[in-house]
Amino acid sequence: MADEQLTDEELDANFRAMIDKFIDHANEFAEIESIENVGMALLYAASRFNAFVVSQHAKSLEAYQADTPKAKTFFMKQYEEMLDENLEDYQQVFQQYSHLMKK
Repeated sequence: MADEQLTDEELDANFRAMIDKFIDHANEFAEIESIENVGMALLYAASRFNAFVVSQHAKSLEAYQADTPKAKTFFMKQYEEMLDENLEDYQQVFQQYSHLMKK
């Protein structure tokens, strides 16, 4: 089903399901890799995919180059807001997950 045909609730549910799948894969990698390396791999993958997203909206190389500064500002702002939100959320449940911390 195309995104245009979905309700806001369905779009949000799909968005959250994708996030959960990415986190599930990250947790699988974290069983065999350092969490720091997994986190950096997620960041790199996001940047690579978002460069592709920007390219798909450009009609030419010149348009892509012109769009790049605005895209960087957008994605960096989004990441900062998401990170702030998740750091705040984790602060609220920090004690609940303290048993998962490395000693």
